[in-house]
Amino acid sequence: MRLYINIDHVATVRQARRTDEPDPVRAAVLAELGGADGITIHLREDRRHINDRDVRLLAETVRTGINFELAASAPVVDIAVELAPMQATLVPEKREEVTTEGGLNLASDAVRAGVAASLRRLEAAGVRTSLFIDPDLDALDHSAALGANAVELHTGEYANARGDADRATELARLARASDHGHSLGLAVHAGHGLTYENVVPVAALPHIEELNIGHSVVSRAVLVGLERAVREMKEIVGGAPGRVRHPAGWVPPIGF
Repeated sequence: MRLYINIDHVATVRQARRTDEPDPVRAAVLAELGGADGITIHLREDRRHINDRDVRLLAETVRTGINFELAASAPVVDIAVELAPMQATLVPEKREEVTTEGGLNLASDAVRAGVAASLRRLEAAGVRTSLFIDPDLDALDHSAALGANAVELHTGEYANARGDADRATELARLARASDHGHSLGLAVHAGHGLTYENVVPVAALPHIEELNIGHSVVSRAVLVGLERAVREMKEIVGGAPGRVRHPAGWVPPIGF
């Protein structure tokens, strides 16, 4: 299980005052010292947090690898193609949202066309590609047909579920999706809304090989420091129950 730390929220704090601190580039160094397997950044079209300066400096200084989140928009794809990060994850983007609210709508012909064009450019630049999608079997089928290397399952519905029954239902969706994605030859990642309290059941799913976590880790870092916050999350993820393959139709028990 790889743990990627999203440092967008460090940049959000900086942009609240339009100053030069805290610096997400320095934050990435501390995250790596804490054991992060990689750094995730989202260069939004409106540059609301991570900006071009950050991306370029991070490309030069990150020692593990960068997961570059971006919309299927030509100007941002241009930057990804130029810098050629280890991985690029295409995500939906709305100006009015506080954070990404769901996966790519791959049922739309227009969205698929835009994604396909971006994938071709990224692949030509030697960049590993991933699509941020809801844990939906049709979305996984579309992702495989488009030729993505990986998918990142949106875990927001699971994270926002209230009550053991709803949480178990959403976890079962993630389990089925991860199994289906694996059967299609896709690498399966997961992220959004994962915290120190809810991450273990997701980390225990057998075919999820990478987690992207940001807000919870940065929030804890305010209290204990970023290096320690990352180390604690890494220990929790690493201590998840044995990742064994579950039989078809398996549903996690309540409280799992």
